[in-house]
Amino acid sequence: MNRAALHKIGYGMYIVTSGQNGKFNGQIANAVIQATSRPASVAICISKDNYTHELISASRKFVITILTEAAPMTFIGLFGFKSGRDLDKLEDVKTKPGVTGLPIIVDHSAGFIEAELAGQLDCGSHTIFLGNVVEADVLSDAEPMTYLYYKNVKGGKAPKTAPTFDADAAAKPKAPSPSARYVCSVCGYVYDPAQGDPQNGVAPGTSFEDIPDSWTCPVCGVDKTKFEVEK
Repeated sequence: MNRAALHKIGYGMYIVTSGQNGKFNGQIANAVIQATSRPASVAICISKDNYTHELISASRKFVITILTEAAPMTFIGLFGFKSGRDLDKLEDVKTKPGVTGLPIIVDHSAGFIEAELAGQLDCGSHTIFLGNVVEADVLSDAEPMTYLYYKNVKGGKAPKTAPTFDADAAAKPKAPSPSARYVCSVCGYVYDPAQGDPQNGVAPGTSFEDIPDSWTCPVCGVDKTKFEVEK
């Protein structure tokens, strides 16, 4: 099977939030589709390992935030590579209350969709949740972020719990070179020598080996030892 064919499927970049009784969480998701038009319904695919999966199952409702291209990698890293079991991801994020009682993320949002659970399908490692739309609105005219934009322009990677994660491709060895890009094993941030990290004192053209040991990942804050050559 040529898995490259699966990589041709189009995806977006979203935050799915859920919760109840004052406990809320959100995670990055790219497998989101509109299932029907009248009545409006949406489907999302969530890993069973993720805290958000637990909250959706318990509360039977969720919110989809449509991210804009302007969303910074630190924002994506917060919701995509950190666990809500360990921290309150929404603590410093601008939100507003929705009709479902869930917080709607306003920061870096092109719009939102609130849904109540209508059904689900067990997919082994993941669950597809089907939701009836109860509210939706546009919050910005900014361009929504596609997964292709996240990958090719922002240099982002899929976490291991994402439906698009390719374990075979991740396992292929690649020899380092001065121009090699390095990936943070914690959050997926990619250091590209051609771009450097000017905001943190690393000029464009600086190879990964020449970055000071005091430098840390601009997304999750781990040190250089947690980086690997991009596969």
